[in-house]
Amino acid sequence: MSENDYVLQEFYKIITPNKVELFEKIAAQRSKHLVIALENIQQDHNASAVMRSMDCLGFQELHLIEKNNRYEFQRDIALGAARWLDVIQHQQEPEPVLDAIHHLRSKGFKIVATTPHLDAYTPQNLPLEQPIALFFGAEKHGISEELQSQADYFVKIPMHGFTESYNVSVSAAILMSALRTRMLQQNLPFILSIEAQTELKISWCEKVLNGGTALAEKYRTEFKKDF
Repeated sequence: MSENDYVLQEFYKIITPNKVELFEKIAAQRSKHLVIALENIQQDHNASAVMRSMDCLGFQELHLIEKNNRYEFQRDIALGAARWLDVIQHQQEPEPVLDAIHHLRSKGFKIVATTPHLDAYTPQNLPLEQPIALFFGAEKHGISEELQSQADYFVKIPMHGFTESYNVSVSAAILMSALRTRMLQQNLPFILSIEAQTELKISWCEKVLNGGTALAEKYRTEFKKDF
């Protein structure tokens, strides 16, 4: 038995059977093959709506690039989604977007900028073999020049009306839904590994229990002593 297996086993002894069942079911559908990055979003409710869609569609990791704006999640829109996601904030001056890009590239992600203006891939033909980080720009001005110059790919949602683009949260939901469907159809290995699922379930247990982090440390100490 690994240390993480032991920690999770001990947590499962004290959380409700309903939560154990939910954690097992949901973790087995979670993915970090696609992550979302929001660049300087101005409307907090948009970031919160993106988080809600991420949770519903099983994508675990959100990157917040905060150059001029700081986020305040709106609980009535996110409906608790922030509790279950991994949220990473990038505030490194002078260009937090470059910090996010370098961080994600170092982990093997292709940088994908969403824009209606450029000759770009669509959700139907965007390359998915490598992990991708979908970047969304600010509501009024779209993606920054820094992101545009650094992107590996561009993607757009085909439009069929007078309006130029969707709201950012709607765009994110459409793209995540379409790309998850393609990953399933192409049998890509996009779901978290068993080891990563165990780590995720431990983090959820820590969040639902008072003193959860301290409990996890207690269990790790017990494991090192007894095993």
